[in-house]
Amino acid sequence: MPKFSKYQDGRPSECHHEFSSRRNKLARWIFPLTGLASLIWFLVRVIPKPSRAQYPCMKVAAPIASTFVVYITGLAATMFSLRKAREYFRKSRYVLAAVLVMAGIAGGLFMVSNTCTKTFASFTARRMPTGQIDSPNKPIGIAKGIFPGRVVWVHNASAVDQNASVGWPGSAWDVRENMDQDAVDKMLSAALDSLTGQASDSAAWGALFRYYNSAHGKGAVGYSKGEKVFIKTNATSAMHFDTTNLAATVYYYVSETSLASVLAVLRQLVYTVGVEQSDIYVGDPMKHIYKSLYDVWYGEFPNVHYLDHNGYTNLGREKAIPSTTAKITYSDKGKVLRTTEGDTVFSDYLYKIFEDAEYVINIPMLKGHQRAGATMFAKNHFGSQTRDFADHLHDGLVSPQGPGDFSRTGYGRYRVQVDFMSHKLLSGKNLVYIMDALWATDFELDSPVKWKMAPFNNGFTSSIFVSLDPVAIESVGYDFLRSEFTASSGADTSVQMYGVDDYLRQAADSANWPHGIKYDPNNDGTYIASLGVHELWNNSIDKKYSRNLGTGAGIELIGIEQTPMGVMDRHDVPQTFELYQNYPDPFNPTTTIKFNVPSSGFVSLNVYDALGREVKSLVNEKQNAGTHVVKFDGSNLSTGVYFYRLHSGSYTATKKLLLLK
Repeated sequence: MPKFSKYQDGRPSECHHEFSSRRNKLARWIFPLTGLASLIWFLVRVIPKPSRAQYPCMKVAAPIASTFVVYITGLAATMFSLRKAREYFRKSRYVLAAVLVMAGIAGGLFMVSNTCTKTFASFTARRMPTGQIDSPNKPIGIAKGIFPGRVVWVHNASAVDQNASVGWPGSAWDVRENMDQDAVDKMLSAALDSLTGQASDSAAWGALFRYYNSAHGKGAVGYSKGEKVFIKTNATSAMHFDTTNLAATVYYYVSETSLASVLAVLRQLVYTVGVEQSDIYVGDPMKHIYKSLYDVWYGEFPNVHYLDHNGYTNLGREKAIPSTTAKITYSDKGKVLRTTEGDTVFSDYLYKIFEDAEYVINIPMLKGHQRAGATMFAKNHFGSQTRDFADHLHDGLVSPQGPGDFSRTGYGRYRVQVDFMSHKLLSGKNLVYIMDALWATDFELDSPVKWKMAPFNNGFTSSIFVSLDPVAIESVGYDFLRSEFTASSGADTSVQMYGVDDYLRQAADSANWPHGIKYDPNNDGTYIASLGVHELWNNSIDKKYSRNLGTGAGIELIGIEQTPMGVMDRHDVPQTFELYQNYPDPFNPTTTIKFNVPSSGFVSLNVYDALGREVKSLVNEKQNAGTHVVKFDGSNLSTGVYFYRLHSGSYTATKKLLLLK
């Protein structure tokens, strides 16, 4: 009986007539070869990193590979059955022989059956609406902070093992040997000092507490003994397991809040601020704490409270207690959010720790997200509500069902992240925003990936970001993610969905709120004001915002490049190095280019033509501190204007040179 498939116009068509017999003969050879290749490719890619199974290319390979396995299984079963049947016929055991013949025929029919089902990597994914509504350097909202809109980014490539094979057991992001704790401590120290404009860590924390307490009506006072501090981590993979052993889970390699970033914060709070260990709480209340993390944190700070979803008191964890009074009320008022069963969602209870703590330090890992596009501070609070899952919040995101679902892309839609960013017990208690980017990656369930953009240069990100502006720091994180994970990156590109930054625009300015939505997550009748400033940088090479350029009251990104030798600079670009005008200029055919580097670090110096095409790479390696001189030979180039660009860390300088022949 012929099988039918249905085309988009609804017309049935017999598979038997789709191909000529000649093509069928060819297909018999093509399928086994394609199937074998797909199987090998799938196994080679997915076994080292299971999360790759979510990649679109793997979703194409998987059904072809599985069909090939079925084909081989059917072929083997048919051959075995017929061979055994022949043997039993010779022995006059006709009933058993007949059964085996029928089994062989069934196996053969199963092997060659065809439903004409088409395979896609996600048809809609190829039509994914992408882009942003805003142009670069057009700030929205009111900047926050001691230095309004300031975001500090510290990069030190040596802080993590750049040669770590993070897709293999014993070498993931949780392994202490893969991180230089001393380097991470220094990164956090430099970040806090630069954020507050202070010369010491003690002075920096004093400034942070005074800023927070002044904003909360307590006056310009510092930390008081007995006040509780909650460090909220991101533990996506540790959601449903009864074990605290990371290696025992199917998500072993997923990049999350790292061991080193939390330990650095604990050391600052205990040793610098003077917070008693017993007044500090650490954990992701909806999730667990893996043994590899707990052992290190507990080993140095045994009196800290380590919160866990289930408790595991025999392992030193404490159960996170749900509050019976603290709630977050969602501002869609039942119009958008639904449970998986279709029930309307109006509010959620929070965990009691958010009531008890005076200060919260939310430390997410910088990642893309297949439903939200990006996951940072706001998305990390999905684990702060007390249901066992956060599925009921997905309808407030850009892609509620994940890859291929673009039902809520665009701008001017209800975004649940804004409610979390403005709740008085969540972001409202956040003392300082510290974003872990030591092992940043492309989507929420992926292991760390190496980034191509400078200054990472095919290395792990090995960075920390800090700010007092919750919108500004997520805007910077969004710029990094969208600039790295493009269609040509070979990684997940969910961050490219159209409208990923919609929640940041709405958090910055009520003029961007959807019609009929007024954000009031505290349910007290007071609509939120601007939470901070949102802006897109000028480009991924210069990474400049309006305050860096002196053109507006938006974001100020301060880059700090650290190396094992020390800090390159703690200020903005103009003071970090100097690129001199080439001499002679005009030149023919050679000229000299001189530049200063204030401290040891990676430097690139390239020459481009007037169309922006690279014509010569002069330097592309680590340089020691000092003055460097490079010769440029333009004998193989035509007369014209060229540009040479010096890049070091997050800093760039460009000058023009003229070749006359």
